[in-house]
Order: sequence, then structure tokens, then C-alpha cells
Amino acid sequence: MPGVLCINTILLYCRMILNFFVLFFQLIPLFVIIGSGGVGASLYLMRLAMFNPDVSWDKKNNPEPWNKMAPNDQYKFVSVNMDYSRLKKDRPDF
Repeated sequence: MPGVLCINTILLYCRMILNFFVLFFQLIPLFVIIGSGGVGASLYLMRLAMFNPDVSWDKKNNPEPWNKMAPNDQYKFVSVNMDYSRLKKDRPDF
């Protein structure tokens, strides 16, 4: 039965990982910090790819998404001293 063999192999690997962390418990914070850093970097890159107006995924319907941004749209992750709600339009329409 291939399904039982696969489950047994997974359980064996889980036991091996658990035994590794029991022997070297000092490495648990290292794995947690490195793992959370990798997950955070991946989520930030995904956010940049999806919501940044400089990235154009749909070239047919919206070839230049940066021209459709209003002057008071905030697309930066953090803006320290900028209030985007008070900005006025100072550029021509294309």
C-alpha cells in the first residue's frame, strides 16, 4: 500500500526532526527567527508585486497603471511626514 508507506515515511521524518530539536534545543530560536524573516520577506515581495503601481501585470487593459494614480493615493508602505489627503493635482492628464 503506497499510502501507508508515505504516512509512515512522514511520521519517521517528523520523529527525526523532533529528536534533532530535543538534542539541539538551543537552535530553536535560530530556526524561528530565520523562518519568520523568510516569511516576512516573501510577504513583502508579494505586496510589492500586487499593489505597487510601478508593476504592470495586465499590459492589455492597463498598460500604464502609474498614470491612473490620484495625487492623494498612498502606495508607500510607510510615510513618515507626509499627509497624502492634502495633496492637490499638479500634473496634466494623459
